[in-house]
Amino acid sequence: MHVTQDEKKRRAAEAAIEHIEAGAVIGLGSGTTVNLLIEILAGAKHRIEGAVASSQATEARLKEHRIPVVDLNHTGGLALYIDGADEATQHLQLIKGGGGALTREKIVAAASRRFLCIVDDSKLVDVLGRYPLPIEVLPMARSYVARELVKLGGQPQWRSGYITDNGNVILDVRSLSLLDPAKMEAEINHIAGVVSNGIFARRPADLLIIGTDAGVKTLS
Repeated sequence: MHVTQDEKKRRAAEAAIEHIEAGAVIGLGSGTTVNLLIEILAGAKHRIEGAVASSQATEARLKEHRIPVVDLNHTGGLALYIDGADEATQHLQLIKGGGGALTREKIVAAASRRFLCIVDDSKLVDVLGRYPLPIEVLPMARSYVARELVKLGGQPQWRSGYITDNGNVILDVRSLSLLDPAKMEAEINHIAGVVSNGIFARRPADLLIIGTDAGVKTLS
């Protein structure tokens, strides 16, 4: 039976709930699948003590559903971070940042013992890179970073008119070879002016929950 993409996302979000320990403070990412998870959590607020939000949009949505928002500086490490992805591989490496929150998402993922990624099956790819790679850049470095990315084989495009929650700009890069995503992640981060990039390979997901026509599939 064929089901909609939204239904697949909901299936993945519902499956993620089972991994949340009662009374925990969890980290939450951004995007449509996480928004569905927040809706589900709103009906089961007793499950968590609060959540660290990886974006202003997620923080606003949590407050709208009266779920307490916690500052990461006050929590110590987190047991669990849940987020979506723009692309994911069988090796649990990801591209994230289509919504522009990649830097904060990377920070919360790094501060969490387990990183649970929830996607629908359209996001599963053999090799990362079909989706343009978002890179957060200091505004004064935009042109310089773009030139350096061209040297790496990329075709960068400025996300015109968009400013991140951190006050920076985004370059979306096509045509990069991501056969070794961890190496490319490190290489891009060494370009002066880059704040962070959307490859999650040095800190990949620990568990990938995929909503499909047939139900839910998990990769670990």
